[in-house]
This record gives sequence, C-alpha cells and structure tokens, in this order.
Amino acid sequence: MDPITIFVAILLFVGLYALFTYNSLVTLKVRINESLSQIDVQLKRRTDLIPNLVEAVKGYTKHEKGVLESVTNARASLMSADSAHKKAEANNMLTESLKSLFAVAENYPDLKASQNFSELQAELSDTENKIAYSRQFYNSNVMAYNTKIQVFPNSLVASMFRFTKAEFFEANDGDKKEVKVSF
Repeated sequence: MDPITIFVAILLFVGLYALFTYNSLVTLKVRINESLSQIDVQLKRRTDLIPNLVEAVKGYTKHEKGVLESVTNARASLMSADSAHKKAEANNMLTESLKSLFAVAENYPDLKASQNFSELQAELSDTENKIAYSRQFYNSNVMAYNTKIQVFPNSLVASMFRFTKAEFFEANDGDKKEVKVSF
C-alpha cells in the first residue's frame, strides 16, 4: 500500500470516529432533555395536586395559615424554576413545606379520616415515587453523558464541538441527614 492510501484510510477512520462520537453525544444530550422533561411532567402533576390538598386542609386548619402559605409559595417557586438546579432547590423547598403540612394534618383526626384528604395524600405519594424514579433516570442519563464527554478520545470530539457537562438533579442537605427515630 502506498502512503497516500494509508493516510486517506486513517483520515477516513478518524472522521468516521468523530461522526459516530458526535452523534452518540447528541443522542445522550437529547435523552437528558427528555428525562428532564419527564421530571417536569411529574413536578407539574405534583403542583396541580397541591391546591386541592391545601383546600382540603384549609377547612380544618383555619389557624395554620403560615404552613398553607409556605406550601403555596414553594409551589410557585417550583413552577417558575427554569434550570435543573433551580428545580431541584424548589422541589426540596416544596417537600419540606409538605412535610409541615402533613405534620399539621396529624393534629386533626377528622382531616386524617377524610376520604378526599386520604385520596389526595395517596395521589401525592404516588407522584413522589414517580418523581424519584424520574430523577434517578435523569441522573443516570447525565452520568452516561458526562462520562462519555470526559473519556479519551471522546473528550477531543466533545471539546471540539463544545459539549459541556450536564447538571445532576441533587437532593438538598436536609434530605441527606440521618433520620432519628425514637419511641
């Protein structure tokens, strides 16, 4: 084989490798966007449940105004969040507010016994599970993408086309604390 044929073959190989790597990075980026939109769907479902839950609690807890306002404000923050990081922060804030709301509900036996409240609580619990799964799916896609853009020689193609690391959907520090149970 002559040197020109070898050079062309190497050039063709490098070009094809760059093309396949670029396409796989684009595919992973699309998966990240799709999985983030799935989180959005579940967060939207959750925010749609909140007004119904607040209304169910409102009738029983007239003097618990601060908790209800906290839930409403957290819901508004989540609806206006525009990045994965802001959504994670707003989601964590809403989770804390809902914990307070359910703690207040514990003090009202009639509310706890209400079928409407029980159904809303079950629906919210189901949604929380779906959010957790969606976050896990999103973070798995981010991990695969971030790994691919950092591994050599993919990193050369990634930097050439300006692929940057994606952000994980992270829990807040309160969710990471040890849970204390006492009897």
